[in-house]
Amino acid sequence: MSKESAQAISSQDASKSGPPPCRTMIALRPVTAAITLCALSSTSSFVQAQSSSDRAQQRTRPLVRLQSLEAAERAEIRDGRTAMNAARQAQKKVHEARSKTEAKTDYFAKFDNLREKGLVVGIPGPADTVDQDAGGFRSALADLGIGYWAWSQISFADNVLPNAARSTIANQLYNGQNPTLSTENFVTLTYDLSRYGIADGQIVVGAVQQKGTWNPGAPETFGFSSISYYQTFFDRRLELKLGYLKNSWEFAGAVNGAASVFGPSGSILVQGGMTYAVTPTPAINLKYNFDDRLYTKLSFQRSTTPAGVVAQLAENPTSLGWSTPNAGLLFLDETGYKNSAALGSPETWLRAGVGINNSRYTNLAYPSEPEADENSFYYVAADRQLFQTDIQGSASRGYYGGFSVMHAPPDLNRVSQYYELRLYAKGLFDSRPTDIVSFVAADTVWSNIAVETALAAGKLVHGDAKSVSANYSAHLAPGIYTSVGITYIDHPTSIAYTPQIGHVLNFSVTTNIFF
Repeated sequence: MSKESAQAISSQDASKSGPPPCRTMIALRPVTAAITLCALSSTSSFVQAQSSSDRAQQRTRPLVRLQSLEAAERAEIRDGRTAMNAARQAQKKVHEARSKTEAKTDYFAKFDNLREKGLVVGIPGPADTVDQDAGGFRSALADLGIGYWAWSQISFADNVLPNAARSTIANQLYNGQNPTLSTENFVTLTYDLSRYGIADGQIVVGAVQQKGTWNPGAPETFGFSSISYYQTFFDRRLELKLGYLKNSWEFAGAVNGAASVFGPSGSILVQGGMTYAVTPTPAINLKYNFDDRLYTKLSFQRSTTPAGVVAQLAENPTSLGWSTPNAGLLFLDETGYKNSAALGSPETWLRAGVGINNSRYTNLAYPSEPEADENSFYYVAADRQLFQTDIQGSASRGYYGGFSVMHAPPDLNRVSQYYELRLYAKGLFDSRPTDIVSFVAADTVWSNIAVETALAAGKLVHGDAKSVSANYSAHLAPGIYTSVGITYIDHPTSIAYTPQIGHVLNFSVTTNIFF
């Protein structure tokens, strides 16, 4: 091949494939020179291409990174705006709800002075009633200085254990032995005397109707629940209340436990002569407030009959009678510290009380002798808000703990000791801010003298009645509450029992309706 032909071929290959191929150079020059030239040519082309690619990538990377950062920033701004809008909407809803509540509270605040005064039992105010101020009826009465509240309570209890020892109604021994139903209905009117310059002055007249399928638990009655006069002195340092009073609503506070399975006579306070909802008697109550938390409260009350609540209502069905057989004077004194829940200040109530009764009681050691002995009782109780769960919205929401201890002389009282431990929560769930859940353990201890007497008579006896209960109270609507509970009681009868009724598991439902 001529030199010119080889060069022509080489030029054609170069035009087709870029750098001169090695085989062409080898054919034209010595091997070493050809390899060197080929390597240099290929490397130069590769380096040039690689440098161009790197420079392009270097120019592109900052742009891509900048675009990514800008996109992320836009997403963050968008997410932030969404979160801020959601927070504003939530805050707006809370503000609207609080504004409505405050407006509602402000509207019903005008009725506060017409609510019954001096009670420790929490009767809901007009805002939490079925009728509220429908048609302006409550407002029209308030303009005349008249207030009112009404309360209907329906209770049901039944022992759900299999093979429960049922009985005839006449021989029923405890609440729930047979399916047990009871009702209590209260109507109370108040009249405001402060419009005549009497400091916090108030007159109260109330009536009650009660009926149940087990008479010891809910003795049938229809009569007065209260007739009273109230006023304060010395800038509310001293409170005076007198008339026919129900002192179990004025002292000690509510206790739970197994007392309910025995009816009201299972309460040491009622057993000791204190009046309760359906047995008001003449009394004078004086309360001295050392400050807005510390107080002492005295009562001079005509005692109920030592024979018990059923006998009291049989002898004085309307409650207007001045006295009943063997009933004397009951002196009560309670000293306590009470702090309502507030922002950063948990609710606290500590109290201790004593009752001295000069009525004529039967000595259980000498039951055949005439009634002649004076009686007494003592109690200590405490309730404390352990944690606040909604300080800004409702300071009373949270977890609580409490206990009660009571004692009465065993020679004069069938129930001589009572112990109760309670844990409860208000507004446990955000969606149910006014519901209450409670767990209570209690022990009712019988008089050792009464137990020994029953044992000597050949009866099967027990020294106490222990109980554990769980209860959920749901606030269904304004003025409507329903409680569902389960209670286990070991030995639900009073002292003597049979193996068939050694223990029970009571299912209970209670509905309260307020007007």
